[in-house]
Amino acid sequence: MTEIAFHFNAPDKLAYACRFSRKALRAGARLVIHGPVPMLAELDRMLWSLSPQDFVAHCMDDADEDLMTASPVVLASDLGRSPHHDVLLNLGFEVPTAFERFSRLVEVVSSHDETDRGQARLRWKHYAARGYEIIRHDLVLKGG
Repeated sequence: MTEIAFHFNAPDKLAYACRFSRKALRAGARLVIHGPVPMLAELDRMLWSLSPQDFVAHCMDDADEDLMTASPVVLASDLGRSPHHDVLLNLGFEVPTAFERFSRLVEVVSSHDETDRGQARLRWKHYAARGYEIIRHDLVLKGG
């Protein structure tokens, strides 16, 4: 069963996704980041602007299959094309389709966007109603 964690109170979801990507990459995990196309395009720009020592090898889900398979991090608006099923980081408002194919799902929730927080509550209820145990991480208590 997929392990589900909610990371609450992210002051900047995209900056958090960059840090999470670096950490996942250093731990040897294969990561898929899911969200709306405009958000993923901005995240792509942010990942390319990281310092050389923090570089995160990644590609968008419209890349060719060989590149997606070789990339440890894939930015995906369509999870149907995902070559990896290790960790899924959800930046979107909706429950990701076929999230249960992943070993881990991490939901990132904004500290200041009430719409995002409300949608996160609905996703939490969705997972809980299906019997998933949910791990809660408050990023304010952890220092961001």
